[in-house]
Amino acid sequence: MTSYDSAVIFTGGKSSRMGEDKSLLPFGGEKTLAEYQYKKLKKVFPSVYLSAKNEKFDFDCPVILDNYIDSSPLVAILSIFETLEIERLFILSVDAPFVDEEVIQKIIEEDTEDVDAIVANSPSGLQPLCGLYKKSIVKLAQQQYNKKNHKLKDLLSLARTKTVEFSEDTPFTNLNHPEEYTKALALSLSQACS
Repeated sequence: MTSYDSAVIFTGGKSSRMGEDKSLLPFGGEKTLAEYQYKKLKKVFPSVYLSAKNEKFDFDCPVILDNYIDSSPLVAILSIFETLEIERLFILSVDAPFVDEEVIQKIIEEDTEDVDAIVANSPSGLQPLCGLYKKSIVKLAQQQYNKKNHKLKDLLSLARTKTVEFSEDTPFTNLNHPEEYTKALALSLSQACS
């Protein structure tokens, strides 16, 4: 990986299905899921940031706050590229703790100059919050924002998007509900013991 590679963990979701802010739930031996993801990505990328609506973390990490009132991954993408002087960045949702270095590497290796985004695709479909995004997507993202269309899948369908195929859904398991979080905790514990 090159030295200009940065990663951003998206933590700005409302966590309405979880009933509490999932980025602040304990996970993998860390006090929060956000800290777990941050430490994991710091082993892969020179620069790791957290994207959020407010400063809510009790560990030392750079936070990029949204520049817009709305809450969505689209808003986060716009805010990040407006804040950082970078050409590309890897995006990962805070609630996908089983995306590992192998998955990330496979996506980044598919980078070519003629694409705006490279995202994972698994049997359950496109995984927009696990991928490499480039500054070239910002103009389209701004147009979608102006149309009040915040769906990343719609943005990616308009952009020059390359998909990277994965045969399993497991790495992209999202922790949206309390029972999913409980299962993920058990899986994380069994992986740590194996």
